[in-house]
Amino acid sequence: RRPPPPQSALEKVEAQEGLNLHQLSGKWFLVGMASRCSYLAEHSHQLEATMVTMTILDGQSLAISTFRKLDRMCWEIRQHYLPAQAPGRFLLKGRRKSSKVDMVVGEADPSSFVILYYQKGHNISVKLYGRTSLVSDAVVDKFEQRVRAVGLSEDVTYYFPTYGFCDSADEFHVLD
Repeated sequence: RRPPPPQSALEKVEAQEGLNLHQLSGKWFLVGMASRCSYLAEHSHQLEATMVTMTILDGQSLAISTFRKLDRMCWEIRQHYLPAQAPGRFLLKGRRKSSKVDMVVGEADPSSFVILYYQKGHNISVKLYGRTSLVSDAVVDKFEQRVRAVGLSEDVTYYFPTYGFCDSADEFHVLD
């Protein structure tokens, strides 16, 4: 018999208890992100202010529109996360099986912040969003504890600009 596959880091993450998805609706600002992504490491000096709008579809799936600048133009990236096997867990299906992304709502105070975990393949990342572009030190501490708990560290944690946000894009700058 083969041993069971090792548990992924994301499977060990607890989803927020008693999460009311509708409370996550609305605008969120990307405050910080921890990831071993080499692109992020190489381009961390060029991070752009990023804002997302979350919409709850059919009461259980998440539509997330991400607004950010690329070459000084505002772009909108639309993603549709489907509910996964447990509350607070979602799946973004890619065109290929290898491009699927699992997402967990790790912790949220819908009036001020949400910590989301993403896993693609074996790579995990953690994102901190705030209702405003600045969050309290206590929230940042909580985020940094969550980052360390999944084996990431300060050297792969990045904080985003708090100004220069886009909140719309013309129809020529939308990626579905």
